[in-house]
Amino acid sequence: MARSPSELVRPEILAARAYHVAEAAGLVKLDAMENPYALPEDLRGRLAERLARIELNRYPEPSGRLLRARLAEKMAVPAGMELLLGNGSDDLIQIVTLTLARPGAAVLFPEPTFAMYRANAVLSGMRPVGVPLRDDLSFDARRFVERLKAEQPALVYLAYPNNPTGVLYDEAAVLEVLRAAEGVVVLDEAYHAFAKRSLMPRLAEFPNLVVMRTVSKLGFAGIRLGYLAARPEWVGEFNKVRQAYNVNALTQAVGLFALEHLGRFEEQAERILAERAPLAAALAQLPGVTVFPSEANFLLVRVPDANRAYEGLRRQGVLVRDFHGAHPLLAQCLRITVGTPEENRILLRALKEVV
Repeated sequence: MARSPSELVRPEILAARAYHVAEAAGLVKLDAMENPYALPEDLRGRLAERLARIELNRYPEPSGRLLRARLAEKMAVPAGMELLLGNGSDDLIQIVTLTLARPGAAVLFPEPTFAMYRANAVLSGMRPVGVPLRDDLSFDARRFVERLKAEQPALVYLAYPNNPTGVLYDEAAVLEVLRAAEGVVVLDEAYHAFAKRSLMPRLAEFPNLVVMRTVSKLGFAGIRLGYLAARPEWVGEFNKVRQAYNVNALTQAVGLFALEHLGRFEEQAERILAERAPLAAALAQLPGVTVFPSEANFLLVRVPDANRAYEGLRRQGVLVRDFHGAHPLLAQCLRITVGTPEENRILLRALKEVV
């Protein structure tokens, strides 16, 4: 008789939950930190022509050689560093974690933070170690370094700025972690287009530093393209874990096209930034609402009843992310993507009724 999943699947996977993505059809979508602006009209035909010439009957160039070269140039990757492409940042997180997954090795990260750090540690058999942020969601470097010295982790993840809090940790605190760490430190700069701060220029200074980014927040969430930069010896090891052809030909072509027109998408990022402060101020005027500082393209807000607010917004056609119950520091918190001016007006109007 065939054995059941409960008999064959690893206990930690049986205990886990699959990543849930809420149905968004017909809603004002402010739940996933996406760029709310579509591809500019004048670029659509040119991109379509480019994609039509791709030989879909052939495998893609396995390492994305040309795209890596263009990224290194456009993103000012220091000389001597190597790039690795991934099917979004999630793919890169999995690659790095699996590469360092010795039995009993620890993965250290502040909490609350991006859920994939802990999830990949568990799935790879590593020991996840979360260090709480302060009550105001700021980074406690002293506590973090003390735990780092005690645990001696093989891997450290720092989101810069952090997700879901939006806080950009003080650079001096990040450098303190880098100087104390003997393992690999991955600085996740998914929101660098909005924070405008990066440790990419300091890669050569720290042999254990890996800088990871994505093009998702810049307007290309649909193509799933992430990249990391590090010293060649580290990229060489990560490359052994990477699945062959992990970045498809269409994604590579769109990535190259995006870099050719990078200024257009950076302009869109500026429009999002221009909306962030007015939206935060308007949200803070609502009764019982607390808005946390953010250097990303989203805002974390605390409301009197997050579950009720989430459901009330959804009934009015607005989708945000409810983080109540995810971590004690996120009690009664919603994460709201900064949308277009019209989307933000719809959100505010709906939230006024809910709270």
